[in-house]
This record gives sequence, structure tokens and C-alpha cells, in this order.
Amino acid sequence: MDFDVILAGGGLHNGLIALRLSQLRPDLRVAIVEAGETIGGNHTWSSFAKDISPEQAVWTAPLFEHRWDRYTIRFPAHRRELDAGYGSATSARLDAAVRAALPADRILTDAPIVALDATSVTLADQRVLTGACVIDGRGQGPTKALDLRWQKFLGVEVELAEPHGLTGPIIMDATVPQHDGYRFVYTLPFGPRHVLIEDTYFSDGNDLSPALLRGHIADYAAAQGWTIVSRGREEQGILPLALGGDIEAFWDEGEAGVPRVGLRAGLFNPVTGYSFPDAVRTADLVASLPAFDAPAVYAALRADSSAAWKARRLYRMLNRMLFLAAHDEERRHILQRFYRLNAGLVSRFYAARSTLADWARILTGKPPIPISRAVRTLIAYEMEHR
Repeated sequence: MDFDVILAGGGLHNGLIALRLSQLRPDLRVAIVEAGETIGGNHTWSSFAKDISPEQAVWTAPLFEHRWDRYTIRFPAHRRELDAGYGSATSARLDAAVRAALPADRILTDAPIVALDATSVTLADQRVLTGACVIDGRGQGPTKALDLRWQKFLGVEVELAEPHGLTGPIIMDATVPQHDGYRFVYTLPFGPRHVLIEDTYFSDGNDLSPALLRGHIADYAAAQGWTIVSRGREEQGILPLALGGDIEAFWDEGEAGVPRVGLRAGLFNPVTGYSFPDAVRTADLVASLPAFDAPAVYAALRADSSAAWKARRLYRMLNRMLFLAAHDEERRHILQRFYRLNAGLVSRFYAARSTLADWARILTGKPPIPISRAVRTLIAYEMEHR
């Protein structure tokens, strides 16, 4: 065998696994294979400080480029600033960390994968790499087993003529015109005049028009009284949001016996699309395994994915309310009502650790859509997807 562990795909999950294995299992020969030029691609992964444990915060600290102590949300009838740690990790830092952790000959970039199984990877140039275990982290693939909608966005880093005056991120500015589902603008202040502005949609479709969204970003900046003097890095994404599905059938769709992580394992917050906490947890799980043969790793990762999916069923129910029961402006009303709730509840929701008391609070009170319509929608969905 060439390696003990081959990480197929150099995205967030596999990048973190490479780091954690280098720290806790330096005896293993770990290789990472990525189709692009760099590990992590061109992304910013944000998360709340309470999404991960203090120990996890220590070992992931080098990945974070920016941190803030508070964030803001904006809706037409409600604006609020919440005190909560928030940070952004970058693909550039992930790439640098992985290159520092692994020998250069174990990092294969510009290396598209054309086939794999549980113990081998075949590259486009017909090289075949073998290992005791292959972990597939190549992102969301086609599936008939999961019922998905989409969070799609385009972000542009811009330099402004004058300071923006922000004290922290604007996680959701939903005061913008609504179309193509639920729309909001997400803003990260990287410097006094340097901001990342993302035009974001929770949408039924996964089509994305970069030119249109660039225009929306320019309009938003102008509405804030900001003058853009230069544009820098762009990033875009189309991320899954889950309404329902069969997680066991989802795993059975893939290559037999191949361990999977990240979106390929259905690991993401079903409502928000955030993936960093799951990626950190998965890296710790893999590094803690007593054996690294493919069957053992497959069993552990499939069990973890299935458990997470089943634990998040109420998040998917909320998505069915948002995408199927709510009409047009009502989608914004649902989120506006949610952000009036207790700050601790909001924090646990983002971390996908909501308590039963949290769900009781989320699902009770005066609803933003008629109860009869919501109940009919949920019953019809369950009948259709039995």
C-alpha cells in the first residue's frame, strides 16, 4: 500500500481530518488528493464560538483569519445586536496548515479523481494510489435519497472610500427586496474599509447568476451609503438545505464500503447550511478511531452520519414549513420571528444542539403562517414520502 489513509477531495472536512491526524496520529501515512490548485479551494467558513468545544477551538485557531465579539441581524420590523463570538476561517489558512502538517509528497493538487473504491484512488493521469482506507470528501453529489433545497450565494470583497462603521458582522440583512425564495445580505467587516458582501438566497432552485448578484451587491453597498473603490476576491457557493430523505438509502447510493464525510455524508446544519462544526467533530472522530482499515472507518462514519441526520429531524420539519408551507413574504416573517427569541436558543440552533425546550419555544406562540396550512403541508409531505 502507498498510504494508510487517502483523503479523496481537499475540502474543509478532509483538510481538518489531515490536520487532526497529523497531530494525534503522526505514525499514519496520510495523503490528501485535490482536483484544484489548493487545499480548501476559495472559501470562507464562518461559525460561532460556542459551536465547538474549548479544546476544538485551540486546535482550529490557526485557521481563523477574523474574529468578532458580536453580530447584528436586520429585518423590516426587527433589528438586534447579539453578543456572541463569531469567526471566519479561510481556505488560504487551511491550505497553509495542511502543507505545514503533511510532507509535500503526500499533498496531491491539480489531481482530479476519476474513480475510487474503499482502498484505492484512480487519478485522471491513470495513476492509482492504494491505501488501507480511502475517505471520500468530494462534496455534494447527485442523490435521489435526500429531498434538498439550496442556499446559494455570491460574495465579493470590496474596499470602500470611507470606513463602514460596523462593529461586527451582519449575519442577516433581510431588509432587502425578496425574490427567488428568502433573500438576505451577509456582511463580514475584514477591516475599517474592507468588507465581504454576500448576496444570499434560500431557494428552491440551484441556479446562480453571478452577474446579477454582483449588481445586487453594488446596489446594497450604495444603499448603505458606501462607495466601492475596488473589488477583490469573489466566492460563490450552492449548498444543500434538507427537507427530508432516507439517510440509509443515501449511503447505499454511494460506492460500496467507501467512508464518506462532509456534504457527501449529509453533514451540515439542515436550516443554515453551516458545516464547520460538523467538520471539526468529524476530524476528532476519525482521529480517535482505534483502527484505520476501510470497514472500521466506514462503519464509524456511517453510524455518525445516520445519528446526526436522525437527531436533526425537527430542523428538516422547520425547512418544510419554510419552503413548502410559507408563501413569498411569509418566509421572511418566519425568520424574523425566530430572531426575536432568546440569544441562547439562537446559539444552540446554529450549533444544531437545540433542546426540547428550545423546540417548544420555536414551534409555539403566534405563527407567521396559518396553523391549518402548516399542518396540512406537513401531513401531506409525510404521506407522500412514506
